[in-house]
Amino acid sequence: MELKHIAIERLSVSRANMRGGRKGADIMSILPSVRARGVLVPLIVRANGSPETYEIVAGRRRYEAACAVASEAGEIDPLPCAVIEAGDDAAALEASLIENIARLDPDEVTQWETFTRLIREGRSAADIALTFGLTDLQVRRTLALGNLLPRIRSLYRRSEIDAATVRHLTLANKVQQRDWLTLLDDPTIYCPTGQSLKAWLFGGDTIPVSAALFDLAAFDGEIVSDLFGDERYFASSEAFWAAQQAAIEAKVADYRDAGWEVAVLDRGAPFHRWEHEHCAKRKGGRVYVEIGRRGAVVFHEGFVTLKEARKQAAGETVKKPVRPEITSAMQDYVDLHRHAAVRARLADAPGVALRAAVAHMIVGSSFWSLRIEPQRAGKDAITESVENSASEAAFDEKRRSVLELLGFDAEAPTVVHGNDYDTGLPELFVRLSTLDDAQVLDILAIVMGETLDARSSITDLIGEQLSVDMAAVWQPDAAFLDGLRDRAVLLAMVREIGGDVVADGNADAKAKVLRGILVDHIDGTNGREKVEGWVPRWMAFPASVYTDRGGVGSVVRTEEVATLTKLGETFTAPQAANDDDQIIEPEAAS
Repeated sequence: MELKHIAIERLSVSRANMRGGRKGADIMSILPSVRARGVLVPLIVRANGSPETYEIVAGRRRYEAACAVASEAGEIDPLPCAVIEAGDDAAALEASLIENIARLDPDEVTQWETFTRLIREGRSAADIALTFGLTDLQVRRTLALGNLLPRIRSLYRRSEIDAATVRHLTLANKVQQRDWLTLLDDPTIYCPTGQSLKAWLFGGDTIPVSAALFDLAAFDGEIVSDLFGDERYFASSEAFWAAQQAAIEAKVADYRDAGWEVAVLDRGAPFHRWEHEHCAKRKGGRVYVEIGRRGAVVFHEGFVTLKEARKQAAGETVKKPVRPEITSAMQDYVDLHRHAAVRARLADAPGVALRAAVAHMIVGSSFWSLRIEPQRAGKDAITESVENSASEAAFDEKRRSVLELLGFDAEAPTVVHGNDYDTGLPELFVRLSTLDDAQVLDILAIVMGETLDARSSITDLIGEQLSVDMAAVWQPDAAFLDGLRDRAVLLAMVREIGGDVVADGNADAKAKVLRGILVDHIDGTNGREKVEGWVPRWMAFPASVYTDRGGVGSVVRTEEVATLTKLGETFTAPQAANDDDQIIEPEAAS
C-alpha cells in the first residue's frame, strides 16, 4: 500500500464502495472539520485504468465533504490517499465495509449483499470472519440472508416483513421462497410468517436432529441448519421416520432378547406416569415406548398399569400382553405387497376404480388431498422388494401409457402431480375432454391406484372383490424370509408347506432351522420337494393367521370386510378391462 496526496479532480467513487450506489452521503457531521483542517484521515483508493486517476473504495463522505469545500472556496489541497493494488475487488469491498462498520453499522441488507460479493470474489467465510473480527457463525448467518431472493431482501429493507420471517426463510430453498412469495401476493390465501413459517417449510413436522436414535453419519437424507438457533432439522419427515422406525425396532428387539415385554405406543400417544406403577421385569414389568410427533422417543422401563398392579397386590394372576405374530417391519412387508397386487389388478378394472374414487370423494381418506401412497417401509430391503415386484412392473407399464395419453413427461414417477403442476386445472380439463370415456376410466384407475391407502380396509375389500391371486404375482424373497422371527409361526408354515411328517420331525427345532426348511421347500434344494405357488396366510385374500395370538393388520381388516358382507352387501367382480368394457353396476343387496 502506497501513501500519496492526489488532486481531487483525479478522484471518483468506486462501485466497490459499499455506499457507492447511494444518492448523496450525509456529510453534515464532518463538513465543519474538513473546512477547518482539511481531510486528515487518508482515503483508500486504487487506480481505475485511466492515467493518473483513481477510484475511492473507502472514504466517500470525506471526499464529498472535500468537494463541497472546494466548491465554496474554489480550490482545495490534494487529498491524502492510501493506494491499494488495482483490480482486487475483494480487498476493496473489505476496506469499504471495515471502515463503515467501524464508524456506523451499515444497512443490514447491504452488509448481507456485500459479504456475498466477497465470497464471489474468492474470500472464504473464515477469511471474512478473521478480517472483520466476527465469529464464523455470524458470517454464515449473514451469507444465508444474502442468499435470499432479491425481492425478499427488498421487502425486508422496506420493513414489509419482519426479522423472524426473514430468518426462517433462510431455511427455505429457492422453490420454497418463490412459493412463499406467491402466497404473500394473494390476499385470499393465508401466508405463514414468523414462527408458523417454519412449520410450513417442513410440512408441519419440524423434527430436530436431537430426536434421532440412529447414526446421523449413516443418514442419507438432507439436514437443514438453522443458523439463528441451536438446532438442525430433517428436511424430509418421511426420510426421518423411515430411519427412526428402523432404530426403534432394533431397540425393541434388544429389549425382547433381554426378556422384556415391550409395548410400543402409537405415535403421539403419551405415556401417563400416574396411570402406571414401577414393576420389576421378573414380576411382569414391561417397557413402554413413547414416540413423540416431533420424533423424540422415550423408553419407560419397568412399568405395569395401575389395574395390573392392584391385581398383583391382591394375588391375582396378571395376563401378559400377547405379542403379535409378526414385527411391524413384517407387517409393512405384508401390507405393501398386498397393496401392490390390488392396485395392479385395479388398473384392469376401471369400473371398480370409479366406484372407489366416488367413495373417496364422498367420504375421504388419509390419501385424498390428493396425496400419493408413498409405499415406504421402515427397512430399505422391504421398499426395494416392493419396487422390484411383478405387480409394480405391471402397474408402472399401465401408468406410462396414461402419462403418454395425458401428454405428461414419460419419466414422471406418478400421474398425480406427475407434470409438476405445469398443466393447470382448466388446461387439464380441456385435455380430458378430448378423450373418450374408456380412456378417462383408464386414467382414473391409475390415479385410484396411486392414492389407494396401503393399510386400509378398502384395499382388502377390493382385493377380495377382484379375486387377487398373490401366487401369480409374488414369491418369497430375502426380505420376506429375513423378517420371519416367530418360531411357532415358522413351525406352522413348515407344516403347511412340508406336511405333518416334516413339521413333527422338527417340532423342537430352532427358528433358524425351520426357516432353512422353508427355503429348501421353496427352492427345491437339499432333497426337499419344491413347492410352487405358496403364499403365507397373512398375504392372501382373504387373510388369516397361523396362531391364536393374531395381531396382524391384514387379518383384522379381512374381518372388518367380512362384517360388511354379513350386512347383506354382495358384489359382482368385473371382468378385466377390454375394448368393450362397460361400467359394472353392483348387484342389489339381497
